[in-house]
Amino acid sequence: MFTLIKAEEEMIDIRKLYQTMVAHCGEQNWPAESKPEIVLGAILVQNTSWESAQKSLDQLKETTAFDPQRILQLDDQTLQALIRPSGFYRNKSKAIRAVFTWLDDFNFDYAAIRQHFGKNLRRELLKLRGVGNETADVLLIYVFDVPAFVADNYAQKLFAHLGVPSKNYQDLARQVTLPADFTFHEAQVFHGLIDEFGKKYFRGQDTFDESFLAAFN
Repeated sequence: MFTLIKAEEEMIDIRKLYQTMVAHCGEQNWPAESKPEIVLGAILVQNTSWESAQKSLDQLKETTAFDPQRILQLDDQTLQALIRPSGFYRNKSKAIRAVFTWLDDFNFDYAAIRQHFGKNLRRELLKLRGVGNETADVLLIYVFDVPAFVADNYAQKLFAHLGVPSKNYQDLARQVTLPADFTFHEAQVFHGLIDEFGKKYFRGQDTFDESFLAAFN
């Protein structure tokens, strides 16, 4: 059974959209080798480009190898210097410290954290400094292996072209429900696909790939 969303008297099949995008773009995923790296990337990419975030990640990798304890041991000045390329480095350094300290309370046992908070995990993530709706959903699917939909700017543009306009992140998130049988891996790939598609067709322009629309329809 497919989960559908309403769009001006028509129904968009999320499973079909996912399968069409995989066929069109190939599988996509977060460019990281470890969950601590994903956490860092999710914070550093806020309000900046991935290219800028990557520069900060490269410096953190060289200094800490993304080891959580080494990151926690960095003093504020050093941490801020390492992540300066991503911008907003003071606030982001505080967010990194807050999230890593919280994870350290659970010995970075992501499965234990998921089991401990259950359905309240997203709410707990939103309590952490520097974690908003988008970052919380990214952490859910990539770090805690919980299926979720990331209603980011690229997703808002894509769904608007498919007949589902939205005012903001929360508005689109309310309108889109993933299929009940969507795995966390599929949720990861779906977000990666939307991001890749957005970079290809929406960056700096509002034109849309008509061949994709034809394939979906």
